[in-house]
Amino acid sequence: MSLYPFHALLGRMKYITRWALMRCMRQESLSEHTADTALLAHALCLIARNITHTGADIRPDTVASAALYHDAPEILTGDMPTPVKYKNEALRTAYKAVERESALAMADLLPPELHEIEGSYLTGSVLNDAERKLLKAADRLSALIKCMEEVESGNREFTAALAQQKADLAAMHSPEADYFIEHMLPCYTQNLDELTKK
Repeated sequence: MSLYPFHALLGRMKYITRWALMRCMRQESLSEHTADTALLAHALCLIARNITHTGADIRPDTVASAALYHDAPEILTGDMPTPVKYKNEALRTAYKAVERESALAMADLLPPELHEIEGSYLTGSVLNDAERKLLKAADRLSALIKCMEEVESGNREFTAALAQQKADLAAMHSPEADYFIEHMLPCYTQNLDELTKK
C-alpha cells in the first residue's frame, strides 16, 4: 500500500510561528495566517467582481483555495523574516527559488494523479496575474491586521511594521484592497458588542 504524507505535512502549519524576530502579545501560527488570508482573498475577489467591477476574470473559489496553500512551503523552509527575505534582490531571488523547490518537493508527496493540480496551487501557477495580485493584497492585509492587533494591545514593537504594511498596500494600487481598508478594516478595532449591535 502506498502512503502519501502531503496532507499530514500541511497539518504541521500549526507549528510554524510567524513574526519570529518580533515580540508578540499573541503568537500567530502559519495555519491562522493561512486561514485569514484565504478569507480575505475570497472577499477581495468578491469586491472585484461586484463592487469595483475590475474582476471579470477573477475566480473567488480558486483564489481562496490557492491562498490555503500560498505559504505551505514554509513548513519546510520556516517563516523567513521579511527584513531578511526582502533585503536585496539576490536574497529575494534565492528565497523564491527555495520556496519553489520546497513546493515541488511537497507535491512529490501526493498521489501521481494529484501532483499536477495540487502542485499548481502550491506554486500559484493556477492563478492568472489579476488573481495573483489579489492574493498578494490579501496576504498583506492579513499582516496589516496582525500589526494593528499588536499595536492596539500596546505593543510598540509593531509600530514600524504597521506603517510598512500600510505603505506596501498603498503601493499596490489595488482598488479592492483600498475598498476593504476604507469600509471593512476599521471594524477590526471594535469589540464583540460593537461588531454585533443592530
